[in-house]
Amino acid sequence: MKKRCEWVGDDPLYLSYHDHEWGVPVHDERKQFEFLILEGAQAGLSWLTVLKKRENYRKAFDNFDPIKVAGYDEKKVKELLSNEGIIRNRLKIEAAIKNARAFIAVQKEFGSFDAYIWQFVGGKPKINSWKTMADIPPKTRESDEMSKDLIKRGFKFVGPTICYSHMQAVGMVNDHTVECFRYKEVMKKR
Repeated sequence: MKKRCEWVGDDPLYLSYHDHEWGVPVHDERKQFEFLILEGAQAGLSWLTVLKKRENYRKAFDNFDPIKVAGYDEKKVKELLSNEGIIRNRLKIEAAIKNARAFIAVQKEFGSFDAYIWQFVGGKPKINSWKTMADIPPKTRESDEMSKDLIKRGFKFVGPTICYSHMQAVGMVNDHTVECFRYKEVMKKR
């Protein structure tokens, strides 16, 4: 049996997410936007709740096309608020729209969101060597800096803890515990 990070449990969605996505460096703009929106939607909830709704989010948010999401109006907000397949929180939905607009502004300023976001870790994944989940911090200096800068640029639901979760999800940091079979695999994908 493969040794995995303690948080995984036995839910098939968690297993798949952990084994194939979590911690793998992401440089795709749309995928970066997807994780940004999903991390914000997760605030106050479990990540498993969001994973269970992920396909519904993809449909509801035009497959996370930031240009389309940036153009959403009040009619679309009402439609999303009635969509039982997503987290129906007005603040989070409105934040997704604001974040799409800010995302596009960052793309224009930096050439890509990827170039912007990866600067917080010097352009390459930060490799940690955690032995247990208890060793992993909820936020870091880098996630604090990222949060402050994102907020300054108009992003919402991007506090330091959410930013650190984003960094973990998109492989800006390798927070697989050292005994997890993915620890070394993810390091090869740098």
